[in-house]
Amino acid sequence: RPQLGEITYKGEHFKAMTPRRAALMGISRTFQNIALFKGMSALDNIMAGRNLHMHANFMEVAFRLPRAVREENKNREFVEEIIEFLEIEHIRKTPVGRLPYGLQKRVELGRALAAQPEVLLLDAAAPLGVPTVVAPRRDGVEYDVEPAGDRLLIVHNANHPDFELAQAPLGATRPDQWSPLAEIVAGERLLGVEAFASHAVVTLRRDGLTALRVMPRDPSAASGFGPAEDLTFDEPLYSVGTGNNPEYETGALQIVFGSMVTPRTISDYDLVTGEYTLLKAQTVLGGYDPADYEQSREWATAADGTLVPISLIRRRDVLADGTAPGLLYGYGSYEICSDPYFSVARLSLLDRGFVYAIAHVRGGGEMGRQWYDSGKMKYKKNTFTDFLACADHLVSSGWVAPDRLVAEGGSAGGLLMGAVANLAPQRFRAIHAAVPFVDALTTILDPSLPLTVPEWEEWGDPLHHEDVYRYMKSYTPYENIAAVNYPAILATTSLNDTRVFFVEPAKWVARLRETVTSDPVSRPILFKIEMVAGHGGSSGRYDAWKQCAWELAFLMDQVGVG
Repeated sequence: RPQLGEITYKGEHFKAMTPRRAALMGISRTFQNIALFKGMSALDNIMAGRNLHMHANFMEVAFRLPRAVREENKNREFVEEIIEFLEIEHIRKTPVGRLPYGLQKRVELGRALAAQPEVLLLDAAAPLGVPTVVAPRRDGVEYDVEPAGDRLLIVHNANHPDFELAQAPLGATRPDQWSPLAEIVAGERLLGVEAFASHAVVTLRRDGLTALRVMPRDPSAASGFGPAEDLTFDEPLYSVGTGNNPEYETGALQIVFGSMVTPRTISDYDLVTGEYTLLKAQTVLGGYDPADYEQSREWATAADGTLVPISLIRRRDVLADGTAPGLLYGYGSYEICSDPYFSVARLSLLDRGFVYAIAHVRGGGEMGRQWYDSGKMKYKKNTFTDFLACADHLVSSGWVAPDRLVAEGGSAGGLLMGAVANLAPQRFRAIHAAVPFVDALTTILDPSLPLTVPEWEEWGDPLHHEDVYRYMKSYTPYENIAAVNYPAILATTSLNDTRVFFVEPAKWVARLRETVTSDPVSRPILFKIEMVAGHGGSSGRYDAWKQCAWELAFLMDQVGVG
């Protein structure tokens, strides 16, 4: 069973592969727990995804391929490479009669152009055959397919922006063969489905949190499935998802659970009795007691009346009396969700009296597809004003002292930091902008950069549309620095960052220093660059901890915490 670490194949070397690092390397999508990388060969994708998620058994092989793979010769080359890998790494070690269900039945391929995915099915018994397209690509229609024995389960947004669940015959080739399997529930965003012999498991979002729904199979029901049951948890904030479930015939579902007070746990959920069996829990040293801390959901009111969720944690002995220091984190782009999670490093803040909060601003996907759409392109400023509304809520509710609030965000979240520093510099005592996308307009105007053209779907195309240019220029951090007092600012980056080049924070810091009027001693503008690191910062546990400690020390010092 492969472990997280280093792998080398055909001259390509992947070092310290972790989920975070994988995401920063350019995952185009995560499907069925297999990470898919742009610009890598089919076999490299398998090895990276297998290494990343520690999959020893493949229920399926899913890939998103460029349009060129439609050519038969390239498709054959791709499939041959997959089969060669599976034979070497898996099939030769497994009796034919005991192959995972997915390898006995089919190989699933997929190819995507942003919001126009296309899924193909290939009979695993005829790996050099011609794949069958489940449904031709349609503009704006996204769908994922899960083969489920005698049928296909499909999660799609053809009729509803937050997706719905349908089923279709195994040989379906058109969307008119899809039939609804479950009612659409307002406020729910379906994310995916996994099929097993006795049940199906739907992953979704509701009220800003992740959720799991179990659908038992029932041959007597018209749909083939009985009444669904949602798994429930006794914490106000949490993140939950399915774990490693390679066996099609199973009576237990492995789930992964964590919250801001509960370290990450892996458990088996008995599908008959509903009981949980703990398999593994993250170890926290130093006498950690979750009863010493309390997490809660807060709601801020944005400028347009929208309620913005906040995930908040503090020690139980910290009162809402307007004296505590606080850190507000935000991201808000690419429909990425900043879900509640446990952090050992965060304990250093909490045990020093900090209130820690995550602002689930528009541009992320926490509240559904509309939450994302209303925080991108011509609505991007909602991300910034939502964050400021969350900052105001922390102060007005008494959780944080008005002069002791600091903020943090990285990458696109670094753009958020630069934007709010310009919009409301008086709101924050200090800001940490990590690998910040603060010169976004210059970057998005340059189509020669490998990430620019795909980014037009997130920010708009300022090169060919004057209105987009003017809108972006009105909020991008570098262009809007004012000659007023600013918070203390720490900009961190890495020399080898290929996603946000180090020149962006470098020129941003230079302009800040020549423009702002705040005292450079009490509110310094600092620039720290790692000389051997990328977009994810220092690699290796100890170097990463050292970097994190340095950054937190800067923020604590600014609010008078030792």
